[in-house]
Amino acid sequence: MTKSEQLTIDDFLNEEKSPYYPLETRAELIREWAIERNLHTADSTKQALKLGEEMGELFEGFAKGNEDLLKDAIGDMYVVLTILSQQRGFTIEECIDLAYEEIKDRKGKMIDGVFVKEADLNEVLACE
Repeated sequence: MTKSEQLTIDDFLNEEKSPYYPLETRAELIREWAIERNLHTADSTKQALKLGEEMGELFEGFAKGNEDLLKDAIGDMYVVLTILSQQRGFTIEECIDLAYEEIKDRKGKMIDGVFVKEADLNEVLACE
């Protein structure tokens, strides 16, 4: 999708243009799906184990150079994290907001393709 083809917030609110009208996020749909299957009250430890399984599929996608497997694994991990959050009594959006607030002003440096936050730079540079 090109920049000019991307949906704006007005498009999301427009029934004719939006695939999400009425405005429901994917996370909301995932939470509803989980409730319908009684996953929302299940043991969150089991959901964490499921996340590990999906992470294994992510690594498999990297190992095989399989973009479809990578996309599937990332999507599955989002679903698992959304349900895990729900099981613990909060939302994935709260978790994302918390993480963003933590990183939004973070400074650091790219070292060998990895962003190292400023607070850890001395430790990393000492190991080189």
